[in-house]
Amino acid sequence: MCLAIPGRILDVRDDEPILRNGRVDFGGIIKQVSLACVPEARVGQYVLVHAGLAINIVDETEAQRVFDYIETIGELRELEPEAT
Repeated sequence: MCLAIPGRILDVRDDEPILRNGRVDFGGIIKQVSLACVPEARVGQYVLVHAGLAINIVDETEAQRVFDYIETIGELRELEPEAT
């Protein structure tokens, strides 16, 4: 299964629409992401990123809900017995 993960835009480079990209912070992990599909996205906003491509802008509340859900999934996996 593939998931889109929210991240906060730290900077934007290259205003050429097809080349537009920026650094995005995923809870301390910073990655270079294509912003070509969200030309209206600005520094400080949250975007949903799938496979290195920002596909939508989300508000901070929605981003936090996703972070919380991902954390819950991780905690649930830690509770599963290890395969022998």
